[in-house]
Amino acid sequence: MNIHEYQAKEILKKYGVTVQEGIVVDNPEKALDAAKQLNAETGTEWYVIKAQIHAGGRGKGEVKETGSRGVVLAKNRDEVVPKTEAILNGTLVTKQTGPEGKKVNKVLIAQDVYYPGESETKEFYVSILLDRATSRNVIVASREGGMDIEEVAESNPDAIIREYVDPRVGLQGFQARKVAFALGLEGKAMKEMVKFIGALYRAYEGSDAAMFEINPALKTSDNRILAVDAKVDLDDNALYRHHDLEDLRDYSEEDPLEVEASKSGLNYVKLDGNVGCMVNGAGLAMATMDMIKLSGGDPANFLDVGGGANAKTVEAGFRIILKDPNVKAILINVFGGIVRGDRVASGVVEAYKNIGDIKVPIIVRLQGTNAEEGAKIIDESGLKVTSAILLKDAAERISEALA
Repeated sequence: MNIHEYQAKEILKKYGVTVQEGIVVDNPEKALDAAKQLNAETGTEWYVIKAQIHAGGRGKGEVKETGSRGVVLAKNRDEVVPKTEAILNGTLVTKQTGPEGKKVNKVLIAQDVYYPGESETKEFYVSILLDRATSRNVIVASREGGMDIEEVAESNPDAIIREYVDPRVGLQGFQARKVAFALGLEGKAMKEMVKFIGALYRAYEGSDAAMFEINPALKTSDNRILAVDAKVDLDDNALYRHHDLEDLRDYSEEDPLEVEASKSGLNYVKLDGNVGCMVNGAGLAMATMDMIKLSGGDPANFLDVGGGANAKTVEAGFRIILKDPNVKAILINVFGGIVRGDRVASGVVEAYKNIGDIKVPIIVRLQGTNAEEGAKIIDESGLKVTSAILLKDAAERISEALA
């Protein structure tokens, strides 16, 4: 589950990570009050206005309606309100949103941390995530912060620092020092980075996150280390242990059909094709999408109803798939292992009758336990549903439906 920058920073602060302070607002009138409060609390006289959407590249992104960048600097209070108005409620387009962009419902009014001082400021990249190849958490860092880390890894792989953490003993002090030293820090700045990494790791583990990414982590001119930006991905499977974090979910940032599917216990991802597919099992779903491509179609979605497919889940899947106007046919591909083919077929028939007039052809391919009995139920239903047992038969039915 992705969360906004301002939410991520609140988590970090709870674990002792120093962050760029800010106040989130949802209308321009509150922006000036936020600036005044920040000035009183931090002494800042310049203000950074940041669009809050679930996408990276906001600083280089552009608001369609006004041409404003997604992250702008106000050099005095008089600029705060007009610059907030140029972002808030607009559609921000970045490299990660695609041309359709995302609506900005909130902005973060943040303190300026690039102030002059005795030493120069320096941006770093620091993240923590699970390396599945080694089954260990890994700290990934780089001196080239504030940049797209994927581009850095491709153009200059030696700039990427990796430190693996043994789960039996956890993060050790020498490891945090090793990363700080590799980043070229010394003196107070090095000590601050060591504390920063330790607190960041505690936040990562304590919130059951899938990833914590700080880009940039800033060394200020007075040698403090703080998180200027924060991207956090929480592990959905651990949210039952963190109801406070579960409440951070912003449904307006997600595809409405994916939200509806999750509420019905379905795993759904919308794609750009013309054949809707409903499958039990992620591996079978991937194979089914390949089959659709080979049959001349394109998958319109990934929809996994799981091992307990029944009339209720099938009906929910139907309704979600049919809301996509690009769908020209629906393929249901179920392997009867845990679930029996005849029960799936009965569920399909019941769901079809409950929904009513379905205008697109439906192909139901059943294999495994009671597959032939299920095909018989489909064939004798009198509905516009075609059954198939073999994969080849299902592929032919798709080609015919799209012809």
